Amino acid sequence: MNKNFFSDMGIMLGRSMRHIFRSMDTIITVTIMPIAFMLLFVYVFGGAIQTGTDNYVNYLLPGILLIAIASGIAYTAYRLFMDMQSGIFERFHSMPIARSTVLWGHVLTSLVSNAISVVVIILVALIMGFRSPAGVLSWLAVAGILALFTLALTWIAAIAGLSATSVDGAGAFSYPLIFLPFISSAFVPTESMPAVVRAFADNQPVTSIVDAIRALLSDQPVGNNIWIALAWCVGIMLVAYIFAMRVYKKRV
Repeated sequence: MNKNFFSDMGIMLGRSMRHIFRSMDTIITVTIMPIAFMLLFVYVFGGAIQTGTDNYVNYLLPGILLIAIASGIAYTAYRLFMDMQSGIFERFHSMPIARSTVLWGHVLTSLVSNAISVVVIILVALIMGFRSPAGVLSWLAVAGILALFTLALTWIAAIAGLSATSVDGAGAFSYPLIFLPFISSAFVPTESMPAVVRAFADNQPVTSIVDAIRALLSDQPVGNNIWIALAWCVGIMLVAYIFAMRVYKKRV
């Protein structure tokens, strides 16, 4: 590893973060849709949905947070695609810096910007009546799961951003990821679903992640869900990282 790796990465992170703060509309756009979903489901559909709890926003919030993250990583793919088109990677590589830090700058920026979106959504949820008896350790566990989920999806976004041939193509991959929480336990218990749909919902990563976060926030036993959630996040992240680095070395 280049001895200046971390200082180089800090410079690349600062560059990417300046782009974010100069156009805060990206974070605002990412938070608007999940908040709209939360308002719609709590105040319009919530009364008709049976989840076994009187506080539907508590049940709903974990899925909303995952939708926000899935929306936010589309901007990572877009920014990577624009950097590819502008030739900035080649200019950076002509400098004495660790090559992978250019990519890591985008990844860490995604982590920070999505964390901001998550905090904003939780604040709105509190206004809507969300309450949690969870302690500090449970909240830290939730933050860790969300960070791993963000990194996993961000490395998928890196593959899309580096491989795409158009702006639309760079962001289109995120649509299935945004839709995935709807076929999970995020909005309704999977027991209410038809057998085939339930089989898919019970065995896809979002359900275990949502169930783990929901149990942590409600201070209930998490069981095996947290280990399944961590296995999904770490597994997806490692596979996506390997492929992203291969594409990066091939394209740049």
